[in-house]
Amino acid sequence: MTSGPGAVAYCGFCGKASAEADHSACASRLGVIDPPRFCAECARRMVVQVTPAGWTAACSRHGEITSAR
Repeated sequence: MTSGPGAVAYCGFCGKASAEADHSACASRLGVIDPPRFCAECARRMVVQVTPAGWTAACSRHGEITSAR
């Protein structure tokens, strides 16, 4: 996810820094219901598309992730 010394990780659901608050509720929603809305590397809002087969979320700087595993 993040790289380099001093890199900050962000919550994919609310967009706040991971160290800022308890994100257990965010993690449970991301794991079950919702796709990520914010990039975990830069906190930019992602373009999200939900289909019957899954979802895709694209960051303008870091590319696309999908629900396919």
